[in-house]
Amino acid sequence: MLRPLNDNVIVEVVEIEKKTASGIILAGDAAKPKHAEGVIVAVGPGKFLKNGERLKLDVSVGDRVIYSGYSHTTVEHEGKDLVILSESDILAIFE
Repeated sequence: MLRPLNDNVIVEVVEIEKKTASGIILAGDAAKPKHAEGVIVAVGPGKFLKNGERLKLDVSVGDRVIYSGYSHTTVEHEGKDLVILSESDILAIFE
């Protein structure tokens, strides 16, 4: 498994439904959301503060999150599509 550093997290991508609630299938640019969803599979230890302490992350393994669809690194590892991103790029957690 990959181990993220500092305040980075690794997210397994979850496909977003490309169909409206009424059953209309979206195509082209309409099907491309400005965000992405996934489940966190690994978290880094947190970034160092100026005083030398680590700032713990607000997210944890297993959280389903929405993250910015533009600022991340995509990798394929062990047959899974994964994204590496900073905790600050996570927009929300599903509860």
